[in-house]
Amino acid sequence: MDTLNLFTNTVNNLAASGGGSSNITHIVTVLLIQIGIILIAAKLAGYVASRFLKIPSVLAEIGIGILIGPFALGAFPLPFFGPLFPLPGILEPGALPVSNELFSVAQIGSIILLFAVGLETNFSTFLKYSGPATIVALGGVIFPFFLGAYSSVLLGIAGPGGIWSLEALFMGSILTATSVGITARVLADIGKLNSSEGTTIIAAAVIDDILGILILSIIVGISISGKVDMWSVGTIGAKAIIFWLALTGIGLLTSKYIERFLNKIGSVEANIPIVLGLALLCSGLAEMFGLAFIIGAFSAGLAFSTTQIKEKLEHSIEPIKNFLVPVFFVVMGMLVDVSSIHTALVAGLLISVVAILTKVLGSGLPALAFKFNILQSTRIGIGMMPRGEVALIIAGIGLSQGIINQSVFTISIIMTIITTILAPLLLVPLFARDKD
Repeated sequence: MDTLNLFTNTVNNLAASGGGSSNITHIVTVLLIQIGIILIAAKLAGYVASRFLKIPSVLAEIGIGILIGPFALGAFPLPFFGPLFPLPGILEPGALPVSNELFSVAQIGSIILLFAVGLETNFSTFLKYSGPATIVALGGVIFPFFLGAYSSVLLGIAGPGGIWSLEALFMGSILTATSVGITARVLADIGKLNSSEGTTIIAAAVIDDILGILILSIIVGISISGKVDMWSVGTIGAKAIIFWLALTGIGLLTSKYIERFLNKIGSVEANIPIVLGLALLCSGLAEMFGLAFIIGAFSAGLAFSTTQIKEKLEHSIEPIKNFLVPVFFVVMGMLVDVSSIHTALVAGLLISVVAILTKVLGSGLPALAFKFNILQSTRIGIGMMPRGEVALIIAGIGLSQGIINQSVFTISIIMTIITTILAPLLLVPLFARDKD
């Protein structure tokens, strides 16, 4: 199912179901209650995670989503209300275990998240370390992609086409992801964000995400066309790259003029709707071109990262991000079928091993060629290891479009959680060796 079509389907369902305004009011009422519960649960879980468990709040948000979702507590009926998060009937391939309305809100959260990632990118630093970072990123994409796809064949989760099936290609694309936010947070906490390894990791992670999003766009395009041959792959790949370069180029060229316009008509804070409107517009255009909507959001953020109002924009969108992004992570947790966890656990652990080794070796070994020593190269490899939000977004797109099933999605969640937990635990003692 196309992401943009979720909105259309929601409207069509409302029209077909009858009931007029009363039906719409009921749907909105249920949605408001669901989002209210999600926000409260996400905040409390995040507080417990960061204060007592010392783990990223994103993991707690995923966990609470699993707990209160339609496959767990959310299925139990409440007095005078019924189930808080009921399953919408029989789940067919491509069908979601949450309502289209709730999933659409979550997708907007992912757009805001990727816009923020692009906005927070230091473009000058990115260009300065683009040489070694590009090689590190390429290794961190090629190794995980092909070994991830091959592993899915060995584990029996690939389609009839083997390594070239959509399921295998999608698993490979999930493994290419690197969480810029999680690694940056760890490096900032230990004062190593501006070190040579830290800067290389961040720049490589950005390039990694760009390449991963482009790969995702190609696979989404293949799923729409239904063709997996060299001509179709090349055509879709060229379209994705040209669109991204054009969108980013136009954004970088026009961002200064947009900045002047915003300054003339009012404060930055007052013009946030225009900025976010442009991000949503770019996302929609990417989807219309048959690409992943997040590539548009990231490009819009990257364009504004070069302006003098960057910091003001970051500050102004923070409340919006704090509102919508937790909804995304909690809903991602809700998509996990708890009954499939025990069957997906072994495969999830094996994929996690592949995910760890391919990043550590794929990104760490190329770093040796740029005069980083073994310890520094290991830090770089482990810094590229957490999959975090990007992997979840890719997995969510795959599930919503019927490319991967519930079991593969659960495997992806397990892998994301393991790599996201391990990276901070390993990075801190590795950087502490500088004091010895």
